[in-house]
Amino acid sequence: MAAPSELPRSLKLLTIWLLIGGAVFLAFQAWEQAQSASRFRFEGRSVVLKRAPDGHFHWPGRVNGVAVDFLVDTGASNTALPTALAERAGVQARGELRTHTAGGVAAGQAAVADIRLDGGPHVERWPVMLLPQLGAPLLGMDVLGRLNFSQRDGELRLDPR
Repeated sequence: MAAPSELPRSLKLLTIWLLIGGAVFLAFQAWEQAQSASRFRFEGRSVVLKRAPDGHFHWPGRVNGVAVDFLVDTGASNTALPTALAERAGVQARGELRTHTAGGVAAGQAAVADIRLDGGPHVERWPVMLLPQLGAPLLGMDVLGRLNFSQRDGELRLDPR
């Protein structure tokens, strides 16, 4: 009786490299998640955000139940969402608008959304702007103004009023 044929050497090597690549990918994902979690903590009633490697503060939360990572933007008057995120979260546009941004005048749409910030305020049916060119959701002063906040040593501390 003939012995069962072995897999070709190249297929074995490919399998090994795929397993190594998968392990590296999973390790990087776990590291990235740990880094993200270490940038957000509670201290009593305060939320403390640590500056991210991109130089900004990020606050995890939800838009209509969809998990998001808000960029804290004290220079933005209003909270704004990328159009693609708004579509995923089921946010319905209610009309056209034009707004002044750091990059100039931008066309977008007015909408309302339920916004929940981890450890922070929950605002329902909150007016937001939908901007197609926006790369990340911006948490503006319309929401941040409901809090007391201070920045020191690369940390942003937010407290309820």
